[in-house]
Amino acid sequence: MLFYDSVGPNPRFVRIFAAERGVELHSTKIDLRGGENRQAAYMTKNPMGQTPALELADGSVITEITAICEYLDEIAPSGRSLIGANAQERAETRMWTRRIDLNLIEPMLSGFRYAEGLKMFSSRIHCIPQAADDFKAIAQERLVWLDGQIAGREFICGDRLTMADILFYVMVEFGTTVGQPLNPALTHVAALLAKMKARPSSQA
Repeated sequence: MLFYDSVGPNPRFVRIFAAERGVELHSTKIDLRGGENRQAAYMTKNPMGQTPALELADGSVITEITAICEYLDEIAPSGRSLIGANAQERAETRMWTRRIDLNLIEPMLSGFRYAEGLKMFSSRIHCIPQAADDFKAIAQERLVWLDGQIAGREFICGDRLTMADILFYVMVEFGTTVGQPLNPALTHVAALLAKMKARPSSQA
């Protein structure tokens, strides 16, 4: 396998997931800031022009971070699945991953791309700078909701560390570095962030 890595939260999410599952990633760096991901050589690997991507031994390429992680989870040599051990656990993990992705991360990243990241993204995607503050506000509202949902839980899915926790951690921590600080009143969210940051995999 060859992992097409770069700066940014999306590749980091996969690196942490792989570290948690004990899967070694052989990687090559793509210059995201320089636009290498939009050049023909990389676009043949991922026509969406996004990082990361995972090229398998037969030359096929998997993109989209949750799809890559599901693949890594299945090929991991041992250890506990971060998706789930049975149908109910897998459904719960995917439910929470989708909730976090659509309701929290999408507005958070849009707020970043249309404001702090506008210089880099304005020539690459359709940007709506006048909507940046609204997207950031939506993300903060969703964090308040999530804080209430995870009260009394060790992890998002109860006592199981899952893909949802890693996605939450990487993206929310990234948000705090790009103009979206964490509301100190959200103590349950803060506690989970601290717990995830303390794990050795956070250094991946």
